[in-house]
Amino acid sequence: MSSKTNITRLRLCVCIVGAIFAAQPAHAASAFPEKPVRMVVPLAPGGGSDIVGRIVAGALTEQWGQQVVVDNRPGAGGTIGNNIVAKSDPDGYTVLVSSSTMAIGPALYKNPSADVIRDFSTVTLIAEQPSIIAVNTKVPAKSLADLIALFKANPGKYAFGSAGNGTASHLANELFKLSAKVDTLHVPYKSAGLATTGLLSGEIQFMVTNMATALPQVRAGRLNGVAVTSTKRVSAAPDLPTANEAGLKGFSYTTWYGMLAPAGTPKAVVARVHGDLSVLAKQKTIHDRFSAQGLEVLVTSPQDFSKYLTSEVSRWQQVVNAAGIQKQ
Repeated sequence: MSSKTNITRLRLCVCIVGAIFAAQPAHAASAFPEKPVRMVVPLAPGGGSDIVGRIVAGALTEQWGQQVVVDNRPGAGGTIGNNIVAKSDPDGYTVLVSSSTMAIGPALYKNPSADVIRDFSTVTLIAEQPSIIAVNTKVPAKSLADLIALFKANPGKYAFGSAGNGTASHLANELFKLSAKVDTLHVPYKSAGLATTGLLSGEIQFMVTNMATALPQVRAGRLNGVAVTSTKRVSAAPDLPTANEAGLKGFSYTTWYGMLAPAGTPKAVVARVHGDLSVLAKQKTIHDRFSAQGLEVLVTSPQDFSKYLTSEVSRWQQVVNAAGIQKQ
């Protein structure tokens, strides 16, 4: 056999082996998932991220035929859960469902273990949700204008709650304080659910809080809702004016929820997850479940989510600076 023939066969073998390896990512993506998927939610049960995560986990479990297990890992403004995912194997079997809180962390923590831009592969935004400015029923304010006037007449007397220092609910209330030019106290809780309990009991008097947590209480008459924080009224609470309509000109705030994976997760796997979420987002049952919580389904490309996350990190750095909040 000639040397030329051996070289030709060697080249053919190399090409075949190369083709096999090149085909593996596509096969891996088409076969994904072949075992249960862990969905880390870096905040406590009962809050918006947990509600969104559980809706998505249930839908993906049905779609994939593999269990998607929600793993709540609260603490340090979401950074504990973020760090767990950032250090996980980049194979798609550990994902993160987080919220606006994720973009706040870089402004609040001096040495976060995970870099929210560098250490994650963005998959998609899932939903967004305006908040309600909710008030304990014993507070003598029936409108947003009444509430702001009450705060201005009694600086430092009234308190708001949050899901903890550095969380999105904390910064949303700080944004409200800056916009309304009022002086109110901050009481941090361990979760949005516990903060809502504090609001219901009168331990705190008001809160800018997500609709998933507060809207059922407003509907039941256990809290007063004086405004929503979106730029337009929401279908889940059409009788509530926007903050802008109620007199706080230019004020708007929405909480976003998104899915991310560890940096280095194969693009084919990211595309598979994104594609399946895009299909689910078109289903009426999913829309209805989100809408019942005051959420709007929002699916974006991984690239657009990455750009948005970068802009959000910049935005909340400005709010933290203006509020004079010290890094921890």
